[in-house]
Amino acid sequence: MKKTIYYLLIPIVFIVVGWFANTAYHNPTSRVDLAGRGFPLEKYTIENLANTQFKPSEIKIEDEHLFSFIAEGKKLTGCINIPEGDGPFPVIVMFRGYVDQKEFKTCDGTKRAGEYFANAGFITLAPDFLGYGGSDAEAGNIFESRFQTYTTVLTLLESLNHPAIQPFNYSSIFLWGHSNGGQIALTVLEITQAEYPTVLWAPVSKPFPYSILYYTDESDDKGRIIRRELAKFEEDYDVEKYSLVNYLDRIKAPLELHQGTYDDAVPVVWSDELAKKIENIKYFKYSGADHNLNPSWNLSVARSLDFFNKNLTE
Repeated sequence: MKKTIYYLLIPIVFIVVGWFANTAYHNPTSRVDLAGRGFPLEKYTIENLANTQFKPSEIKIEDEHLFSFIAEGKKLTGCINIPEGDGPFPVIVMFRGYVDQKEFKTCDGTKRAGEYFANAGFITLAPDFLGYGGSDAEAGNIFESRFQTYTTVLTLLESLNHPAIQPFNYSSIFLWGHSNGGQIALTVLEITQAEYPTVLWAPVSKPFPYSILYYTDESDDKGRIIRRELAKFEEDYDVEKYSLVNYLDRIKAPLELHQGTYDDAVPVVWSDELAKKIENIKYFKYSGADHNLNPSWNLSVARSLDFFNKNLTE
């Protein structure tokens, strides 16, 4: 009797295994293994985010330089600059680089450039990201926190493209990203394949997760926690699906790249290599300039403004 049940169960097992395999193949965002374990971070692959519809949110102006919106049920704040006059004004969405969470204040990392662009007639919006400023807490998983910077930006861009729920009368959308903000800008361009003219200042452009591991010597534990969490991540996920270098051919937007040769945070060779891999890009290098493009900041921001003006929609 036991042997009969055994032989009857064999085809059932194969059917169940086949069902799970088929589900994993055709529906990667809800992939499960035979233990019933989910893979929640798979929804953040570049290809899956490209196939995700993001819900727009009302953009609220809280005070003179503070705005807020909702992304995936969480409140986010950010820095806003609005030019004087009636408009319509073009919009630059700005992404800062790394700032210590304990020291961060809204507008850090974009304040100077944002004010410069606003004085030239551009609205600027710089999201704080989860865990920063007045935003809700970030995810408990360090990699999900990283990936949620993309969903934050994608929600903000979707919101801008719905005139009924945002307060701006604008003519064009542009992107600006510095350091890790450049990595966010590049990834968002790959996900959306939108033609937002984009300026990159010393962008982090190496493959994931090397783009994180490169900086681990700066952490108190020399990267021990990150390496441990990365080992767990790589057990379940294909890191290649999260790496921007594998999707550069999806970028359709015109780009302008600025890089200092004395940058101690982003090696100049990274930008040299990026410029060679993208066709529609203009590349400026500044001899002796640091990560913030000093002492060539004035020239860099003037060139950036000229790029935005040349790409204005008539």
